[in-house]
Amino acid sequence: MKKLKIVVLFCLLFTLTACDKESQDIEYIENISYYETDKKTDQVLIELEDDRRILLELYPSIAPKTVANFKMLVAKEFYDDVLFHRVINNFMIQTGDASSLGRSTKNIVGEFSANGFNNTLSHERGVVSMARANDMNSASSQFFIVQADSTYLDGQYAAFGKVLAGMDVVDEIASVVTDSNDKPVKDIRIDTMEFVKVVNKE
Repeated sequence: MKKLKIVVLFCLLFTLTACDKESQDIEYIENISYYETDKKTDQVLIELEDDRRILLELYPSIAPKTVANFKMLVAKEFYDDVLFHRVINNFMIQTGDASSLGRSTKNIVGEFSANGFNNTLSHERGVVSMARANDMNSASSQFFIVQADSTYLDGQYAAFGKVLAGMDVVDEIASVVTDSNDKPVKDIRIDTMEFVKVVNKE
């Protein structure tokens, strides 16, 4: 009788777990299906105010401290309402400056070869990397998405992820009209950045 109760309990727990997974709202971007989650995963979805989306994959094995910092900021909703403030066509799009919103964060170590780290991720189209000032350890929250291969940045900036889907959106942002400071004339604002779990890549 005791064994029967254990089996029934196990079956009930399995069923509830399965139902919970099936109840997740599966969404799609290009050929990738995913669902939003409260857990800190290695996939992050950027949703713009106009509902356009960019799906990122993070590589903690390549830049662990950079990824940990990025995840912390996403979890704190640091990037919500932040602009893409620097856009250069055929190069990159940059965001993450929340100083105008009263948000700040500490600097992190620069995980790239010129600073003594073995970062093997090349700055090719779609790669996500940290922006910084002249100080090699001055990166904090600002990051950029490489639109066109820029391998001359290798060894000088901490690449830590890549676009899984949404490069068409990156191209659209890169092509907008900008002022003399490379700032888009019309604001391009992040609505939210959320952790997601990729279900399937076709």
